[in-house]
Amino acid sequence: MTRAILVTGKGGQLGTELQRCAWPTGYEVVAIDVADLDLTDTAAIAAKVAERPWAAVINGAAYTAVDKAESNVVTAWAVNAMAPAAFGEACAEAGIPLVQVSTDYVFAGDKQGAWEVSDPVAPLGVYGASKLGGELAVRTSGVRHVIVRTAWVVSAHGNNFVKTMLRVGAERDTLTVVDDQRGSPTSAADLAGALTAITLRLVEDADAPTGTFHFSNAGETSWAGFAAEIFRQSGERGGATARVMPITTDQYPTSAKRPANSLLSHNAIRAAYGIAPRAWQDALSDILDELIGVAPMENGK
Repeated sequence: MTRAILVTGKGGQLGTELQRCAWPTGYEVVAIDVADLDLTDTAAIAAKVAERPWAAVINGAAYTAVDKAESNVVTAWAVNAMAPAAFGEACAEAGIPLVQVSTDYVFAGDKQGAWEVSDPVAPLGVYGASKLGGELAVRTSGVRHVIVRTAWVVSAHGNNFVKTMLRVGAERDTLTVVDDQRGSPTSAADLAGALTAITLRLVEDADAPTGTFHFSNAGETSWAGFAAEIFRQSGERGGATARVMPITTDQYPTSAKRPANSLLSHNAIRAAYGIAPRAWQDALSDILDELIGVAPMENGK
């Protein structure tokens, strides 16, 4: 019997990578997007979960326009909080596990060192608050669940920091990039791999760990440091290069306030699932291999 996994956010970075993952024989990933399901329609969500005997649901869709969320409060809360609430209720009724993706934006960003899953939450804006609302909705729905917080997601697909840097770097010799926000980039492919492993455990093992976990790639940098490494590795492949000029957050004002520290601890996910993320530089290399081509030094490997 085929076990079907319902995945939201089909066209997004994570949804794309979840479809590309090597799921075991006997599993089918059914990815949907807004054309298939309106995430502001809680009745439609309930109907979708009841549509067939899913083995699990991975809710990777979200309203991620951080700045626009400050003025689109209702839509952000509908997609990021009420939709997870509806999925939680429907999955609990169906007796299937729910994997909910969340964000570093639930934290204030004022801690020194990596954020643990048990640290106090204090979102700075609508996006983080609405995602925290989704977490609370899932936790209180009674569904068997795993919540995975992540940060700085990048890939060879969609719109993200890596692709923006390569595009702008091809047009300009020098770029200004914020240097006082720190964290670790996350490969959407690596995140998808972690979510796949977690989902399989939840489906096949009734005693699989549940609760909240963090996943990002390993290591720490700033946005400016990330940009510099993108151009270094891009240059090795004959791609765009540019000089990165560090600036402060105050010099790059945005509608929404960003956490100054987005570094996520991997202690919980390592202990519960044995997942130990690789270095963000190695993950970036794979993304650039796909976007530009393999660096000459790597040929023949």
